Amino acid sequence: MNRITIRLLAAAVVAPVLGLVLARALAAQRLRRDVRQLFAAAGHGPTVFYHETQLHGLPAPVQRYFKHVLPEGQPYLRGLRLRHSGQFKTDLKKDWIAIAGEQYITANPAAFIWQGTTRWFIVRDEYVAGRASLTVRLLGAVPIVRGAGPPYDQGELLRWLCESAWLPTNLLPSQHLSWTAVDEQSARLTFTHQGQSVTCLVRFNEQDEIGACATQRYMDGATQLPWLGRFAQYRRWHGVLIPTLAEASWVVDGQRQPYARFTVEELDYDQMQPFRSPGL
Repeated sequence: MNRITIRLLAAAVVAPVLGLVLARALAAQRLRRDVRQLFAAAGHGPTVFYHETQLHGLPAPVQRYFKHVLPEGQPYLRGLRLRHSGQFKTDLKKDWIAIAGEQYITANPAAFIWQGTTRWFIVRDEYVAGRASLTVRLLGAVPIVRGAGPPYDQGELLRWLCESAWLPTNLLPSQHLSWTAVDEQSARLTFTHQGQSVTCLVRFNEQDEIGACATQRYMDGATQLPWLGRFAQYRRWHGVLIPTLAEASWVVDGQRQPYARFTVEELDYDQMQPFRSPGL
């Protein structure tokens, strides 16, 4: 084998690797830029504090939840950033694959950006300025899935609402958020943002923690199916009790079919900057 052949073979091996590294670096750069814009839009009003007296009139399980997870005098949280490990399915019929992700959430306005990285693709899911978008890029470069429009807006606003289990002050009653009694272990949660209202049934476990959120979401942009978010393994993080395990499932023909399982590895409140390092 002559030197020219060896060089060509080396180039054939190195070029795709360099392309993958570059694509992932660009995706991380875009993420950091957009997160800075997300946090810049977050409210900077006077600090508001949580007090148990404001729970008067709420359903009993909701009152128990807030008393359990929030300390008296807790400042309302402006936002969070977190990193997670986990597993993900690109299709309900396919196998689990490993995924690592970063998520950034703001309380006011209601918004989030999530980016997950697997061996073969990078997926970006977001709800910003009342609009949602979903993008999947093969090797971080080639778009293979794009989603936007009203069904996605509804679904991602619901995601923000249910994942506010990580940001509990989001769930305190306000002009735009209300709780309705159902029974001793559940209550209905309704939130309105930019003219769109979404509702989910919140079920509390025996420890007075949010165990599950059930609602109807668009699965493919056209079909609504029952959707279930489950939460477990609560721990105190910066004084606030939140779940470290989250699972998302579609309910198809009465059967729960999970497609995402995340474990929180790192979380910061009110650190309104993107993570500096590439992540997990």
